[in-house]
Amino acid sequence: MEIKDMQAFYAVVEEGNISHAALRLDVAQPALSRQMKRLEASLGVQLFERGSRRIRLTETGRLLYARVETILGMVEGTVREIAEVGSGQAGTVRLGTVISSGALILPELMHEFHRRYPQVTFQVFEAEGTRVLEMLDSRSIEIGITRSQVDANFYDSFVLENEPLVVVMDREKSQLGGLNDSVRLVELREQPVIVPLRWKAPFLAHCQRAGFTPDLICVSDSIVLDVLNVRRGLGIALVPASARSLMADDGRLVTKRLIEPEIMTHTVVSWLRNHPLPASARQFIGLFQEMHSPLNR
Repeated sequence: MEIKDMQAFYAVVEEGNISHAALRLDVAQPALSRQMKRLEASLGVQLFERGSRRIRLTETGRLLYARVETILGMVEGTVREIAEVGSGQAGTVRLGTVISSGALILPELMHEFHRRYPQVTFQVFEAEGTRVLEMLDSRSIEIGITRSQVDANFYDSFVLENEPLVVVMDREKSQLGGLNDSVRLVELREQPVIVPLRWKAPFLAHCQRAGFTPDLICVSDSIVLDVLNVRRGLGIALVPASARSLMADDGRLVTKRLIEPEIMTHTVVSWLRNHPLPASARQFIGLFQEMHSPLNR
């Protein structure tokens, strides 16, 4: 039994007679009558009660009608779903991000994307940069967010605007920088410092050039945890400037730019080169570019 037979049978039942169904299907009435007879012959059953001006179904016909209604609904739903996925109206965006970027960048993006495409869902994985690229290579994700440049031979990418690292401190417990909006690196000499793993090596190198060894009380992969530890009084934290978005607006925590030297960081958004992306992933990349004004596209 072919889909076209189901569609014809369904139209006949819905319209109540052959002539109306033929108009609906844009076929000749005799051709539709022959199609229904061939359908009965192929199934070896009688579907319609004869002798009535209006179509009446036999018990077998009613059973077939119920099944056909379900099957056609599934077919039409599948076609619609495929069209929506192809157009980016539905589907799943699969992302991999380094921990130091995901919490800072993704929530606003995902909220806006969901507003525009409410049928699209997300899968988000957090890992260190090398693992994110491995997931891209294996097609486990479609978009990777890292803090380092990627090989242009294998990935297309764009770079978000550079941002400085800032010092987060409890306003009541630390007076670093005085009334200034910045803190010099040497002022961290006697301070318990919380540093994200990503910036541990360059931070230590800068401190050594400045002539001191910092008191690293915590090295962490989590910006969120670092900010919470400052709030709990563990120490001061070095975080990207965008981490301000994670702080409660109660005035307790203060951020000041780290200077002399200033340490800059950036975020790279990448995807596999010469590999077709689902429409939803392409649209997410487009929104990324729209909202974060990348330097390179």
